[in-house]
Amino acid sequence: MIIIKCPYCGDRDHSEFSYGSDASIVYPSLDAPEKDWVEAVFFRENIKGIQRETWQHSNGCRMWLEVERSTITHEIKSVKPCHTQLQKVFEK
Repeated sequence: MIIIKCPYCGDRDHSEFSYGSDASIVYPSLDAPEKDWVEAVFFRENIKGIQRETWQHSNGCRMWLEVERSTITHEIKSVKPCHTQLQKVFEK
């Protein structure tokens, strides 16, 4: 079982969350060539170690979070809001 510490709701089981994607991907602009989009969406590294991911607390506050997780042990290293404005509120 993976426990994710939601900054808004506290410790929750990962079953309350929906996986979003690899948070390190920089998507191309909307008018970029199809080739750039294919690379961004389908060709990614399979990271062994710490990976930044997006997760939505779908059965809770519904906020999007950036989670640093080990792909080896599934240990959660950090959790923060995806929205920088909200992150500033929780750092105080």
